[in-house]
Amino acid sequence: MHKTEGFYTLKGYQLNETPELTTAMEDYLEMICRTEKEKGAVRVRDLSAMLNVKPPSATKMVQQLNQLGYVNSQKYGQIQLTDLGKAEGEYLLYRHDVISQFLCILNRSDNELEQVEKIEHFLNRKTVENLSKLTQCLREKQKCPERPFL
Repeated sequence: MHKTEGFYTLKGYQLNETPELTTAMEDYLEMICRTEKEKGAVRVRDLSAMLNVKPPSATKMVQQLNQLGYVNSQKYGQIQLTDLGKAEGEYLLYRHDVISQFLCILNRSDNELEQVEKIEHFLNRKTVENLSKLTQCLREKQKCPERPFL
């Protein structure tokens, strides 16, 4: 699909981007990174339980991430992030935290997990960075300078 001016459906915008990682891959990579930080070892059965998917689905996704160079895994063994996987996983955790903090401030709540999971894949890095700056302003309850993100 060639990008032209005008509106698209969500699928149309996704086709224009052609990302290497799908949204599902991002979810898995984010969870692998989170689990590795918290527990050290990550196994397919644990990953499937945490993401509420069947083990064969988790196995297939881990194999795809392995082929793309984000993880190293052996059958029935531990899943380990590669340097590429760690870098991307750290960003995915950061993105998740930024959006979560913003939504918690916005909605005056302690937990916005469902909302974060629904929208996190659709924000680009520039938007996440600007959202982080805005959240910091809101957290500090300061008046943000005019157009601080440009």
